[in-house]
Amino acid sequence: MSENLSQQNQNWFETWFDSKYYHILYKDRDDTEAHLFMDNLTHYLNLPEEAKVLDLACGKGRHAIYLNHLGYEVTGVDLSENSIQEASKSSNEKLHFKVHDMRVPTPEKYDAVFNLFTSFGYFENEEDNFNTLVAIKENLTEYGFAVIDFMNANHVINNLVPQEVKTIEGIDFHIKRYVENGHIYKEISFEDDSKKFHFTEKVRALTLDDFEAMMEKAEIYLLDTFGDYKLRKFFKNESERLIMIFK
Repeated sequence: MSENLSQQNQNWFETWFDSKYYHILYKDRDDTEAHLFMDNLTHYLNLPEEAKVLDLACGKGRHAIYLNHLGYEVTGVDLSENSIQEASKSSNEKLHFKVHDMRVPTPEKYDAVFNLFTSFGYFENEEDNFNTLVAIKENLTEYGFAVIDFMNANHVINNLVPQEVKTIEGIDFHIKRYVENGHIYKEISFEDDSKKFHFTEKVRALTLDDFEAMMEKAEIYLLDTFGDYKLRKFFKNESERLIMIFK
């Protein structure tokens, strides 16, 4: 039995991010690095102690939980019901999680909106990516700042590993990567419990120029760019990340 999750009626991320296998494959993400990034970012933005922060596309909440630990009032939102259910186990008076579509502004406004770990550029329709930017802008208070932490598409494409196998929890994940029609694809195939699975991740290979064009159209002001989680200078071909601060 093959479960192909590139189904006609659903976006790939709606099914993949809700799958337990997504969390198995990415279980070893570096929390220390994520915490360092949040420390550096909140220090750079000089957020007030009681700042309200929106973690947009929060997944299981690893950034949101740490930001709350730093003392901020944090709301984490994500389209994945399973992820929000898991994240909600850490809820408290100043930490809330909700299922929400990032293309639509939330009812409340925030001092900071964070969109982290390449959680942008998923949508098939370019207008949806633009609408997400507009929604982020509308979610900000008058003096608020937004941050998008995206891959540096140039660096990723130049260093693409075409094929590899990762064995995690006894599952052999066969991973194939390629670039096609302005998107970076990652095809993931594996077998578990005598069933075959196939997932496809697809992210638009947006460059700084692409973001700048969208931001100009949305009347967004790009204030600064960084190339890694230590907030060092962004270099077009060398930097691993594209971190943008805007309002």
